[in-house]
Amino acid sequence: MIGIDPGLTRCGVGVVDVMPDRTATLVHVGVVRSPLEAPVAERLRVIGAGIRAALEEFRPAVLAVERVFAQHNLQTVMGTAQASGVALMLAAEHGIPGAMHTPSEVKAAITGYGSADKAQVQNMVARVLRLAEPPKPADAADAVAIALCHAWRGGEGPGTGMATADGAGASGAATPAQRAWAEAERRARGAARR
Repeated sequence: MIGIDPGLTRCGVGVVDVMPDRTATLVHVGVVRSPLEAPVAERLRVIGAGIRAALEEFRPAVLAVERVFAQHNLQTVMGTAQASGVALMLAAEHGIPGAMHTPSEVKAAITGYGSADKAQVQNMVARVLRLAEPPKPADAADAVAIALCHAWRGGEGPGTGMATADGAGASGAATPAQRAWAEAERRARGAARR
């Protein structure tokens, strides 16, 4: 599983192996950087080359990317959207599914709380992966969180112990994290309809 925290200046890349019991192992973490003074097309080429290298080296089964969300800074939104598009295009080129998750979905999946702050997410990523400290820089930790979010969501359904669409696990009782996840998904779907 590869997670991408898209950005035009810094693009986080995190690769994890996740077992059916949700335990996870960090395989790779890094950041692809593009030069600020370069034209946008060149910056996207650099970002794409970095993601392509990770796809070819680690051969993940799925690529997950953070879904672009509204911000006040239009330039930041555009760069994030462009980097997301490059990542999703590369997933298609490599014949693997591409998925998108909102920041609140990722936070809910990792911490059980859709409004968690960056430090809480990073600390939980370190705990889940049994690391002494969160991956650095923050873009890299965010990419790992996106990969974990999708891996845990990808195992949804009866008999897996993961959450179903209503937030309940296979036992029928949702954990607090599963309820938070389901609520974040409901909010994201509602925002997408507006």
